[in-house]
Amino acid sequence: MVHAWVRRSAAGRPEAVAVLLPVLVMLAIGLWGLDRGGMWRDEAVTFQVARRSVPQIWHLLHSVDAVHGLYYLLMHPVLAPYPGEVALRLPSVCGAAATAGFVAALGVRLCRPRVGLWAGLLYAVTPMTGHFAQEGRSYALVAAGAAGATLLLVRAARSTRPGPWCAYGATVAVTCLLHEMALLLLLAHATTLALARVPARVWRAWIAAAVAVALVLAPLVLVSRGQSAQVAWLQRPGLGSVRRLLGLFTGPARLVIVPYLVLAALADGPARTRRGALSLPAVALPLVAVPPAVLLAVSRWSPLYDERYVLYALAGAPLLAAAGADRLVTRLARPLPHVVLTGVLAVTLVFAVQLPLLRRDRVPDRRPDNLAAVSALAHREVRPGEPVLFLPSLARRAALAYPQGFRGVRDVALSVPAPASGTLYGREANPGELRRRLDRLDHVWLVAEPFATARAWYPGNPTERVKLAVVDEEFVPREQVVRRGVTLRLYVRRPTYIPGNPTAQPRPARPSAGRAGPGALGSPPGPRR
Repeated sequence: MVHAWVRRSAAGRPEAVAVLLPVLVMLAIGLWGLDRGGMWRDEAVTFQVARRSVPQIWHLLHSVDAVHGLYYLLMHPVLAPYPGEVALRLPSVCGAAATAGFVAALGVRLCRPRVGLWAGLLYAVTPMTGHFAQEGRSYALVAAGAAGATLLLVRAARSTRPGPWCAYGATVAVTCLLHEMALLLLLAHATTLALARVPARVWRAWIAAAVAVALVLAPLVLVSRGQSAQVAWLQRPGLGSVRRLLGLFTGPARLVIVPYLVLAALADGPARTRRGALSLPAVALPLVAVPPAVLLAVSRWSPLYDERYVLYALAGAPLLAAAGADRLVTRLARPLPHVVLTGVLAVTLVFAVQLPLLRRDRVPDRRPDNLAAVSALAHREVRPGEPVLFLPSLARRAALAYPQGFRGVRDVALSVPAPASGTLYGREANPGELRRRLDRLDHVWLVAEPFATARAWYPGNPTERVKLAVVDEEFVPREQVVRRGVTLRLYVRRPTYIPGNPTAQPRPARPSAGRAGPGALGSPPGPRR
C-alpha cells in the first residue's frame, strides 16, 4: 500500500521522501546484526513448526498454537528454500520497515510531510521496534497490518465507495488472524470515529467491516479458548507493567522519555478538529492508548497481557510526538531555519542515546535462552550413542532447532517424534515404558530447564514425575555443566549391593510415589568448568 501511495507521488515530492526514508532507516536497523548466532525458545518453535509439511502444521494447530497458525503457514514457504536464522527473521524486518512507512504516510496524510518524516524515523529508532524487527515471530507483521489498516481507515472515512472499506476489513481480518489480540484495534478505531464525530454512513460501513472481521475470527477464538493453558504463565499486571510499557513505547532513557511526553502532550486535541474530520490526534491517541489500556484492565481479572501483544499500538506514539514538535515550531515567535533538518537531527540524537540498547539487543544472551549454545554444549559433552533425558519434554526444543549438537544420541523418553505426533516437542513414552527403558541404563545425560532442577517444582505430567523419581533415587550425579537457560548433568546408576564389598551401596527400592523427594535430582556437584 505504501508502494502504491509513493508511486502516485511525483518524483522528488516531499511526500515520497517522507515515506521512503523511514522505510530505509528501519531496514538498515533491522538488518544490522540479524544473524546473531542463536535462536531463543519462541523463535525455535517458529523454525521447527514452519519447516513441517502443511498437513503436519494443520495437525499441530488442533492441539496447540492455533493463534499462530496463519503465521506458521506463511513462514512455511519462506523457510523452505534456505532455512536459517536470517530467513526466519527477515519477514519481521520487512514488517517493521512497512510499519515505519505506514506511520510516515499517516503523518503526511493527516498533517504534513515533515510530521510524517519525523514520526516514521522516530518509530524506526525506538528500541522496542528494533527488538521485534529481529524476532522470528508474528508481532512485527501484526504491527504492519495494524498500521496499514489504520491508514486504510483514514482513506475509507473520506470515501463514498465500498472498495476502501472492503480493503480495510480484509486487512484487519488478516492482521487478527496473525494474532487475535489485534482485535483490540477495532476498539481503537471505533474511538477514533467517535472523537471525529463521523456521519452515520461512515459508522454503518465501519460496523459492517467490523462484523465481517468478527465472523472471520470467531473459529480461531473458539479453538484458542480451548488452548488457553498456553498462556497460564501470564501474571496479573500492575503499575510496574504500565511504567515499563511507557518506557518501551518512548525508549527507556530518561533523556528521551521526558521530551517525548512533553511533545506528545503538545499535539492538538481531537476536539479541535471540525466535525467528521479524522485529525492526527484523533487517530494516534486511541491507537496508542486503547489496546494496552483494555488488555491491562482485562488482565486484572484474567491475565492475558504481555507487552508484545500490543506492539502494534506503538505506532501512535511517534505520531503524537511528531505532531507536538510540529505545533511547537509553528508557534515559535521566529521561524526556525531548516526546520525539517532540525527535526531529523533531533531524531538522530534520540538514536544515538539509545544506540547502546540496540547494540546489546543483538547479543544472543539478551534473550531468555540461546538454543545454539545448548546444542554446542551437548555436542562437546555427549558422545554419539549415549542416552539423553529431557526434563521436561520442552527442553527438547534445543535438539529440534539445532539437531547437529544432538546427532547420534539416544532420546530415552521419546516415543513419537514431534512432526508425526502433532505436538511441539514429541510424544513421550508412558510412565511404565519409561521406567523399563531407564532400568536398562547404567548412565544418562539429563538436559534440564532451570526450573526443573528446583526443589519446589512438581510436574503434573506422570511421565515427568517418573523422570524425577527414577533419576533422583536410582542414579547419582557425576558431573554437571551449567549454561544460561539449561543444566546438563551426567547421572550414573547407584552401585548395587555386593556381599563382601563394603564400598558398594545398596540400590534403593523403586519408589511407589511418582514424585522425587525434597532432594529432587540429587545434590548437584560444582560446575564442571
